[in-house]
Amino acid sequence: VQLVEAGGGTVQAGGSLRLSCAASGTIFGINAMGWYRQAPGKQRDLVAAVTSGGSTNYTDSVKGRFIISRDHAKNTVLLQMNSLKVEDTAVYYCHLGQLSPREGYVDVWGQGTLVTVSS
Repeated sequence: VQLVEAGGGTVQAGGSLRLSCAASGTIFGINAMGWYRQAPGKQRDLVAAVTSGGSTNYTDSVKGRFIISRDHAKNTVLLQMNSLKVEDTAVYYCHLGQLSPREGYVDVWGQGTLVTVSS
């Protein structure tokens, strides 16, 4: 499985950006796709995720500002980021976690895309 990310860039505080991630390869029925981010000197943390069943999860700091959505037919996940803040600046990574019949739980990561929010 490969994840290809698009979007990101530089935006002023208060602006919006949209990230997209397309998965190619074998996607199993039980899975979750989402976005993590890593700021300089910090650990990689979950931003938002959506399961194959449609359940969503957001970190508290983005609730009400970010929206995650998924197109199951196209195996894509979108992250609409609104009201961006300087502290949202980070490298954003697409993630797929899925249950493989042979390998058990498998993590797949995208290459990362930089989001910079200027004041």
